[in-house]
Amino acid sequence: QVQLVESGGGLVQPGGSLRLSCSASGFAFSSYAIGWFRQPPGKEREREGIALISSSIGNTHYKDSVKGRFTISRDNAKNTVYLQMDSLNSEDTAVYYCYGKNGRSGSDYWGQGTQVTVTS
Repeated sequence: QVQLVESGGGLVQPGGSLRLSCSASGFAFSSYAIGWFRQPPGKEREREGIALISSSIGNTHYKDSVKGRFTISRDNAKNTVYLQMDSLNSEDTAVYYCYGKNGRSGSDYWGQGTQVTVTS
């Protein structure tokens, strides 16, 4: 069974940190680029990922709004991608989804999402 499962969301104060995890099973995780997307409250899920990491070399890319605050990494031995989020602010409040895509086959998967709420 193919699964992407996010965890690590929660409630945090402005300026705080959280680390999200995206654990994969049922497919060749190391062959998939992984991205984190988010859906702010009352809005559609953003089309542009906030952080992306490639399948092989592990190249990373960040949306400008999170650059310097968020760090994406992957551990292929654990089939897991992490998103370290620092200096959080209220605009980071959203449901965070991980997304995996194989560039060769085109197959892709979404996780179910994890809620991050930044509030004082």
